Parts: sequence; structure tokens; C-alpha cells
Amino acid sequence: MSEPERRDPVDGEHLLEAVDDVVDPQDGPVRGMRVLSSETFSASDAVGGVRGIIESVAPGMLFVVVYIATGQTLAPALVVALSAAVITVAVRLFQRQAPTQAFGGLLGVGIGVLWAWRTGDAKDFFAYGLWVNVSWFLGTLLTIVIGWPLVGLVVGLFSKAGPLNEGGSWAGAVAWRQDRPLRRRYALATVPLVALFGLRLAVQLPLYFSSEVTWLGTAKLVMGVPGTALALWVSWLLVRGSAAAREQPRPLPEP
Repeated sequence: MSEPERRDPVDGEHLLEAVDDVVDPQDGPVRGMRVLSSETFSASDAVGGVRGIIESVAPGMLFVVVYIATGQTLAPALVVALSAAVITVAVRLFQRQAPTQAFGGLLGVGIGVLWAWRTGDAKDFFAYGLWVNVSWFLGTLLTIVIGWPLVGLVVGLFSKAGPLNEGGSWAGAVAWRQDRPLRRRYALATVPLVALFGLRLAVQLPLYFSSEVTWLGTAKLVMGVPGTALALWVSWLLVRGSAAAREQPRPLPEP
């Protein structure tokens, strides 16, 4: 009788990198969400480390600074922002490091530059980021509504029973859905992420429609990396120890 086929664990690093390729790190918390399954919270890991912060913040910050310094002239600001994003990718390639996070930022900046250049309106540099936040807001809210909260999916994915570990499976990653209190706990822990994206939109959309480019860029910087770290920290507090508790074996009944 042949042995059952042995499945290799899913490469979680590459799984998240695939999403990072199309999401600006400052707009989406994909890479940092792995901290939700950690025993201790690291703000640095939640936002991609010091280098990740620089790569995420530099293009937008330089866009605002140059836009103000040149008397609200669009072209120089676009050139500097795009150049900063290209340099971050080039440096990683030169150092033979994975450029995925930098590529995500370059894609976001590139779309913003193209959008603003075609319309001639500086505020459209930030339009793509707003659409990303709309998508995240609706997506995370929907996971709560349908009973598959995003935080639960992430914690399950990285748990010992999940497919990222030897012997784990996708079924093990969602076994928590059979535990109603735990399902409610994960739904509650997803609320800070919904609140983050909703608050960004509530603040930044009025600035966008009123063409307050300087304040819009400032709000994006303040509510980007710091906001992501804060939301993930609150979510981590709400789920801390949940995976370990679920994985503890139940005591056998006494004879």
C-alpha cells in the first residue's frame, strides 16, 4: 500500500509578496499582518522595518516638499517622487535583496504620477491610494459581515495547523470558525482595520475634493505607516494568545 502524498507547506513569504507587488505598503497592511500571529508585537515588523518605512514614505513626502518649494508646480514634484521610488528598487536590486516591497511602492507611485500628469491636477497623485483604501475598507468590512473575518484568516494561516507549517492544511487554518466565541473575537479584532481605512477616507476624501494637496499629502503620511502600526497593535492585543489556546489539546475524559 503506497504512502499518502506528502504536501509541502505553502511559502507564506511569497504569498504575501505577491500581494505586496500590487499594493503600496503605505496604503495596505498586508506584509505587517503576520505580526498578528506572533507572541510579541513588533512595531518595526508591522510596518516593514526602518527601510520599509523610508521606502513607503519618501516618494509622497518628497512630492509634497517639492510641490510646495516650487510654488505648487506639478512636474518637478512628479519627477522627484517617481525618481525616489525607482531608486529604492534599484538599490535593492544592486544589493541583491528582494525588491518586492519597493516594487509595490513603485507601482503605486507610478500610477499616481501618470494619473496626475494626464489630468494636470496635483491631487490626483493621491487618487490611487484613495481607491486602495476604499477597496481595503469594503473588503475587510465584508469579511466581518459574511463571518470570515480577515484577522482570523491571517492568524489561521500562520498557525501550526495552517498550510504554512509542516503537516498543516487549509482546513486547519479555518478550524476556528467552528468556535463561535473565537469567531466573534476575530471579528472584533478586524474592526480596528476597518476603522483605519474608514478614518483615512473620512479625512482624506474631503481634502481631495477640495484640492488641498499639501494637507492631503500630510494626512496620507500621518495616517499611513503610524496608522497601520497602531491598528495592527490594537488587533494584536485582541487576538493575543488565541491561536495557542485553540491549539492546546483537550483533556481526555476520566474513565
